[in-house]
Amino acid sequence: MKITKLTTYIVPPRWCFLKIETDEGITGWGEPVLEGRAHSVAAAVEELADYLIGKDPRNIEDHWTVLYRGGFYRGGGIHMSALAGIDQALWDIKGKALGVPVHDLLGGQVRESIRVYSWIGGDRPAETAAHALERKEKGFTAIKMNASEEMQFVDTFDKVDQVIANVAAIRDACGPHFGIGVDFHGRVHKPMAKVLIKELEPYRLMFIEEPVLSENYEALKEIALMSNTPIALGERLYSRWDFKRILQDGYVDILQPDPSHAGGITETRKIANMAEAYDVAIALHCPLGPIALAVNLQLDANCYNAFIQEQSLGIHYNQGNDLLDYIKNPEVFDYGDGHVKIPQGPGLGIEVNEEYVIERAAIGHRWRNPIWRHKDGSFAEW
Repeated sequence: MKITKLTTYIVPPRWCFLKIETDEGITGWGEPVLEGRAHSVAAAVEELADYLIGKDPRNIEDHWTVLYRGGFYRGGGIHMSALAGIDQALWDIKGKALGVPVHDLLGGQVRESIRVYSWIGGDRPAETAAHALERKEKGFTAIKMNASEEMQFVDTFDKVDQVIANVAAIRDACGPHFGIGVDFHGRVHKPMAKVLIKELEPYRLMFIEEPVLSENYEALKEIALMSNTPIALGERLYSRWDFKRILQDGYVDILQPDPSHAGGITETRKIANMAEAYDVAIALHCPLGPIALAVNLQLDANCYNAFIQEQSLGIHYNQGNDLLDYIKNPEVFDYGDGHVKIPQGPGLGIEVNEEYVIERAAIGHRWRNPIWRHKDGSFAEW
């Protein structure tokens, strides 16, 4: 079997899909995308394709090694996202060729389903509580929310009070055992992170995500000791070498690599195995499309330390198209009782609606994250 063609599709709302074709008619799909940089990732896929044409798609580990190490400059969001989508598609091909799901090739399932959480929005406590209650009524047992809007290095306590009011309203509405993840989103700098993490302690959160940006991870040494709430981090890290220092320092409880950013199935599984050796949990990052979710579930099936899965059904980013629009078998994502079942079909377990992908790719997207500014005109982290 030989690889004959790689084709990328930029599709709404903010995704990039990749199709890899072979001379035996077996095709594989991946989702190589970095939010806001989809076209850059697609260009990187095209550059990496030069090596792959004519190669046997089944030699996944060797292809990953060459595509990573074969360039003098390596790593980072663009390169690793391009490599991720390629890797995903190669695993899809291999599973389809053998007639088994990818998780079977990784050693088999350790679970039949995994707990999922749902994103919510809302600027006022009543709205936040209503959104969380709506998700609970739909069967979700956990949600994640952004902690705050823009926040200065040192800000006023009315901002702190707003965060606490939003979280308190959810706790009151949904009860003491409903899971609440609070994402600081890198918007909060160390001085205010210290305040917020202490103030949020009584609300028994499932986790606090990115209390500071990953590049400021040394601040976790101080922040982590101020609360018993688990700390999650990792969506902006792209390889086992990025995660190595985080694990060695020991202040993060939950790693959140994104298999569409962190080198695909091959690399993310290695990151998860490293985390397990440090007794650290995995909650894979996935506010993306159906191919990405299928990839995540294949890994969740195989990684013992995975405990919950992000997914984008109904997320506020999905304007124009939602999670299930691009596949012919949406029932494969079998939600129920706060969980989703592990797909059992060959490869990634999904059937991509290629005709609709082509139709929507004619529209494409130019999604960019918002640019925020503080009241004084200075840039604010989004």
